[in-house]
Amino acid sequence: MATKLCFVISSLEGGGAERVLSNLANHFSEKDFDVIVICLNQAPTKYVLAPKIKLKVLVDRRGKSDLFSRLKFAAVTFYRLIATLRKEKPVCCISFMTSVNIWTGIACILLNIKYIISERTSPDYTLNTYSTWLQWISFQVYNKSKAVVLPAKAMEDGFKRNKRFRTLSNFKTIYNPVNIFNQPSKAAVNDKPFILSVGRLDPDKCFDLIIAAYSRIPNQNIDLIISGEGDCRPALTQQIEALKLTDRVKLIGFKSNLQDYYSQAKLFVMASRVEGYPNALVEAMSLGCPAIAMDCEFGPSEIINNGINGFLIKCEDVDALTHAMNELLSNETLQTTFSTNGKLISKTNSMENISTNWENLILS
Repeated sequence: MATKLCFVISSLEGGGAERVLSNLANHFSEKDFDVIVICLNQAPTKYVLAPKIKLKVLVDRRGKSDLFSRLKFAAVTFYRLIATLRKEKPVCCISFMTSVNIWTGIACILLNIKYIISERTSPDYTLNTYSTWLQWISFQVYNKSKAVVLPAKAMEDGFKRNKRFRTLSNFKTIYNPVNIFNQPSKAAVNDKPFILSVGRLDPDKCFDLIIAAYSRIPNQNIDLIISGEGDCRPALTQQIEALKLTDRVKLIGFKSNLQDYYSQAKLFVMASRVEGYPNALVEAMSLGCPAIAMDCEFGPSEIINNGINGFLIKCEDVDALTHAMNELLSNETLQTTFSTNGKLISKTNSMENISTNWENLILS
């Protein structure tokens, strides 16, 4: 009988955690594991799952945000999660993202199912902001898990800034795998050379800083393309219009053919103020796109060796970002060096290597 695994996440609507979960679920399904993906909420699915994977969506919360509806959906979601796990009886349950981790951990404790928690971003924005009693509950759930998987080693320090989590000893670092793309198309995706940035349009991704830095570049023959969706789109559109960059800065939304953009971009820029382990940065480097990233918590410093395979610059420093962009755009030798060295991440972060780490952990 095939080993049964359950992966749990809020939805597969789009994002780094969703991409990692989808890739892992597909990989384990191809290795003849019996894989179930549980989405707590109904949302458009942006990532394709292998045919043998069972996808279960627990509730549809769209458009309902009043207090009564939130309480109702929380109760229904938890009941259906327990019912699903009781029916499926997985060998192990792997959950992604903080709130999902807590719900899944409690359900698994009640059902005596082994579970692994996967955190994807800084606890300063999640667990460390919780009330005392919710932190206590979270600690109990995390402490009883088989492992708390972190995508960057430095994230462990972030947890241990909170004295309640200093005694946790089940942290495990497993880097995100490089996404396996289709072969890039040779058809041009833009009519001019371009700088690329990718991610959710939210404040922590700091696309406004990228636009500000780009506006200072003297090279007028290069566009800025930003791929992603989110609540900051209106503010970014307003900034673009105010800087009179409407014809040069393009918000293109979510794209399923990012490999074409990565392979054609002159350089890739990431300006996040917080990350877990930025997938877009790894993807761009794996496809040979010279990269610049701000040294935020967490991940970039474990991916970029400054001056060797990319530029790593001070977080939220627009002047430094402008300088790095200008330097890289004007130096083709440096572009080639960053491109060649960046591609090596395809080996260190290959799906085979990363999934082996996950498999050893799950089956240990």
